Formats: sequence, structure tokens, C-alpha cells
Amino acid sequence: MSQFSIDVSSTSGTLQPSMTLAITSKAKAMIADGKDVCNMCAGEPDFDTPLHIKEAAIKAIEDGQTKYTPGVGLLSLRRSLSEKFKKDNQLDYDASQIVVSPGGKFSLFNVISVLCEPGDEVIIPSPFWLSYPEMVKSTGATSVFVKGRMDNEYCITPEDLEAAVTDKTKLLILNTPSNPIGNIYPEATLRKIADIAVKHDFMVIADEMYEKLTYDKGYEHVSIASFNDEIYERTVTVNGFSKAYAMTGWRLGYLGAPSWLSGKIGAYQSHSTSNPTTFAQHGAIAALDGTQEPVKEMCKAFKERRDVIYKLLSEIPGMKVVKPHGAFYIFPDISSFGLGSMEFCDRLLKEEEVAAVPGLPFDADKNIRLSYARDIPTITEAVSRIARFCASL
Repeated sequence: MSQFSIDVSSTSGTLQPSMTLAITSKAKAMIADGKDVCNMCAGEPDFDTPLHIKEAAIKAIEDGQTKYTPGVGLLSLRRSLSEKFKKDNQLDYDASQIVVSPGGKFSLFNVISVLCEPGDEVIIPSPFWLSYPEMVKSTGATSVFVKGRMDNEYCITPEDLEAAVTDKTKLLILNTPSNPIGNIYPEATLRKIADIAVKHDFMVIADEMYEKLTYDKGYEHVSIASFNDEIYERTVTVNGFSKAYAMTGWRLGYLGAPSWLSGKIGAYQSHSTSNPTTFAQHGAIAALDGTQEPVKEMCKAFKERRDVIYKLLSEIPGMKVVKPHGAFYIFPDISSFGLGSMEFCDRLLKEEEVAAVPGLPFDADKNIRLSYARDIPTITEAVSRIARFCASL
């Protein structure tokens, strides 16, 4: 066998695989082997894509809509997204300012790749979605982590943010509602963060993927770019169809950007992926323009599940839990049990057949992430096993 090798890129060639996908794959393999695993890792709704969306994509295929579209997506879809931004987010993005991509993850990658280069610093509130630092690393830029505290629902404060700003700061990545925590930044905090971005003249990526999955009065989602012209010009709003419409496998994300930047992002995408899948875009139009009842029903179900898992986890002696107000994750602190998150999750899977995601890759080794995108009987059984495991420690 050949022993040939060559040095890979010091940026993109050193990226690490996604741990959430790896653990989910391991859990699925155990289930395939007949193990009774409670898989609490899933980063996707357990609901099917609504029927009218699937039918629209099927009809598009039958009608021959299987050719290239513009690299930034169908004009008809971008017009629907323009209306969505106006109605839901009070944001005025013309269709020409919108780029549709093969997944929200690639929308984020597009923006970071276009904006960042070696020598730049990117501020990332911690705990964070584990892909952000890897995306930053791929550009040669440096991630700067600002810790959120449990007593502030893991939201960073404006004071902590400003203390992290330097003359190299290019970008802030702000995810609300968040993965892995489910926290939502209050509007008053977002306004102060916007003022800091304008004052120090850096960009903001607003990752709003979970915007439609919010559960409590006083914790409504607000788009930071909607506050004034100054922050609008410095913000790229990223979203997608995966979570709100249970379309994870369709791979469709989108962004709205100021006009000075949107063309550059579109040009970058034209040389990487070209257009997103054509017939999937027709499904996306149906998602936006059709009934929103499936979204409301899914949100209602997630709220019920959130209430169940929060109550049950809070009853486990030694476990500290912050109530999530959005997304479908809960992020309990397991530090009192004397194990790091990797060992905790490894033993939990082996001893009780519950799959959870360690907090370590989210920069939170004291925590684990559990998804409540599962039915209530599975949630109840999983937490019962977790309680038994914790008692054994």
C-alpha cells in the first residue's frame, strides 16, 4: 500500500469532524444492533416535513423543474423571503440582497469566508454551536470566546462583549435562540450589543435558525438588524428551513445582507456550490407562502416537551438546569457528579443506553446537551435512566 502523503492546509485541512453528528451516528448504530437506546442527541425535529411542502417539490420534479437556477436561488423564492423578512422580522431586504444556499450551515460559512482573513478576530459567545470556531479557523482568522454565565441564562453581557473588542475585531456571531442552550437574548441586551458593534465598527452574523421555536411571554425573538440603519448595514441575518419546517434533509438556508455585501456572498457561492437544489426551492416557496399551522403545532408540542424535561431534570439531586425559552435543547450542568462531559456521556451511553452530547465541544465541559425533539414517553424514560445513572455516581 502506498505511504504517500503531503501536508494539508493549515486552516481548512485541520478542521475537526462534528462531534454531534458522530455521537448521533454511534447511537443510531447501536439502535440498528437492537439496543434500546434513548437518543437525545438529535439536532432536528422528529416531525415529518408538512405534506403541502413535499407535494410542491414533487410537482416541481414532475413539471421538469430539475435544471440550474440562478446561483443565489430562484427569484420567486427570494421574493417570498423578502416578504417573510418584512412580516416576521421588520427587515427590508430586497430580493437582490438575499442568497439562498444549500443549508443554513453553508450560509454561515459563506459569510465568514467572505468577511474574514488571517489577522482578524471573531467574537463568539460561549457556550457556542461547535461549528462556528471551525468555520472561523478555515479562514485563518482567530476566534475570541466570551463566556456567558449560568446566572444570566448563559447570555453574555454588553460589558463582557465590549471588553473583548480589539482593533482586530471583524465579526460577532450571535445565535438567538441558541444551540446548545435554548436561551434567547432580551431586546434591551440586543440593543446594547448593536450599539457596541456600531461604535467599534464590526460586523454581526445574526444566526436566527430557531426564531420560530420560542415558548414564553417576554422571550419573543427580535432581529438585531431591525433596530436602525447603522446596525442593519453591519449585520447579516442567517436563517433556514431546517428547524421551523422540519426540512433538515432538504438542505436549504438563506441570508439577508446589506447591498454592499450580498453580491460578494453570491459571487463566492457561485464558485463553490452553484445553486441550491431546484425542486427543493419550490418546496421552500410552499413552506413560506402556504399554511403555517404545522409550524404552530410543532412549536406547541416542543413547549409541552420542554416543560416535561425541565421539570424532570430539575428534580435530579445535584443537577443544575436553566430553563430554555427556545430551540429544542436543554443544557444541564453536571459538574457536581465529578465527571467531565465526555466521560459522563460515554458512561451514560454504555451503562444506561442514553445518548447525550458532551458539552466540551461547545466550550462547556460542565454541561451536557439533551435534545427534546423526542416524544414525551422517550423523554420520560431517558430522564429516568439519567437519574438512575446520577444516583450511581
